[in-house]
Amino acid sequence: MDLLYQIFVDPFVQMVQVPDLFVQTLWEGLVSGVLYALIALGFVLIFKASGVFNFAQGIMVVFAALTLIGIYTQLRGWGVRPGDLAAFLALFITVGVMFVLAVGVERLMLRPLVNQPDIILFMATFGLTYFLIGLGELVFGGEPKVMIADDLHLPHGSIDFKILGGLVSLQKIDIAAAVIASIMVATLAVFFQKTRIGRALRAVADSHKAALSVGISLEQIWVIVWFAAGIVALATGIMWGARSNVSFALQIIALKALPVLILGGFTSIPGAIVGGVIIGVGEKLGEFYWGPLLGSGIESWLAYFIALAFLLFRPQGLFGERIIERI
Repeated sequence: MDLLYQIFVDPFVQMVQVPDLFVQTLWEGLVSGVLYALIALGFVLIFKASGVFNFAQGIMVVFAALTLIGIYTQLRGWGVRPGDLAAFLALFITVGVMFVLAVGVERLMLRPLVNQPDIILFMATFGLTYFLIGLGELVFGGEPKVMIADDLHLPHGSIDFKILGGLVSLQKIDIAAAVIASIMVATLAVFFQKTRIGRALRAVADSHKAALSVGISLEQIWVIVWFAAGIVALATGIMWGARSNVSFALQIIALKALPVLILGGFTSIPGAIVGGVIIGVGEKLGEFYWGPLLGSGIESWLAYFIALAFLLFRPQGLFGERIIERI
């Protein structure tokens, strides 16, 4: 009986008695969920256009962030003063690098594998992952890099306010991450649903052969969608890098995108945000309120437990499309 009380009653009593800690934990979970959702968004873009899970999305986040830091540092070394010019040039060149990467992926990896089974394309993304790791270590080195918020004009500091006698602190970089994620999701949702290219992307995902038969260029579509995924990876890398150092270990965070995709659905852009928020908030609340009872480390497994429950009862996710195959 005491165990049931500790599990189901005591945490909710704490939430009521110390509301400021509850709000703070809820906010931190929301921010983590938004950043998870940004990573998942890159997976959704590739999956909608090719029907393939892009295992390389995690390393693309790291590679984009390392490229931005490396270019900015090089510009400083060439005498470009820190400020708007250096930051703008670094960001502009990094966007160009992600476009070159998208073209290279289409020309060297996707074009030779047109109409191949999905598992072949999936394994190709494994190869792309280790290629980017090797290239990144060769160009930028293997040590962690620091993303200086002041130099890149990222918001820093916090906004503090009182709630029911307690103090809640919101980091400005976290607020910026939530706003940027919302804008990107809204833009991409409109792009996929309302534009001609967006409809072509969905057609390519349904069938490569059918898309080719109606005159849709697979080459252009894949370049566009991989470039869009690269921009999402860059935004994600900036936000994650501003909160911690940028290193190749950061790609492990991409594994959290799996539960997010399972919850939201592999083909749903809004689902990526909803799934990310559920995972992020669930992890923080579980660790803070149930961690002392169940042991620390809840954040490492709770997301996968939630995803398993969804796989059992709603495998297509909250917003995913139910696939009906005729036999």
